[in-house]
Amino acid sequence: MNAPLDPSPRPVVNAGKLWAGGTATAAVAALIAVVGILFGRGLFDIDVLAPKGEGTWGDASTGWYALGAAIAALLATGLAHVLIVTTPRPMRFFGWVVGLSTVAAMLAPFVTDASLGARLYTAGLNLVLGIAIGSLVAGVARTSTTLVAPRPAPRPYPRTYG
Repeated sequence: MNAPLDPSPRPVVNAGKLWAGGTATAAVAALIAVVGILFGRGLFDIDVLAPKGEGTWGDASTGWYALGAAIAALLATGLAHVLIVTTPRPMRFFGWVVGLSTVAAMLAPFVTDASLGARLYTAGLNLVLGIAIGSLVAGVARTSTTLVAPRPAPRPYPRTYG
């Protein structure tokens, strides 16, 4: 006896579209990080991640911060992909994970002994990055996912009696 099929539609992910959008999000996140650091150092004279003595462009930590933002975007894309194919209400879980990760990233500068201005600015930059990554990946995930209704089980044909 065959088990009945689940009548609810299942999500199908266009992985190419999802990861192309995730890669574009990574580029945007890296650029937000660079622009944010340049803005803080150049306009407000705030030490963001590296001492101002390194110049407005900063040192290697600017590149590492941008790389970290890009990696965070790719991790968010991977998380969205896994959640879509494995969980009910995947975007609700995605929102919670991204929201809590953003809060953690905002709190991280406050465990350092940097100036209050640097801690506040870095927390604000992390907030902007979290919002950008979360909203862009969520949007790409929605547009790259379709719901497909399961095919009904074939009807058994009556036996012919000869």
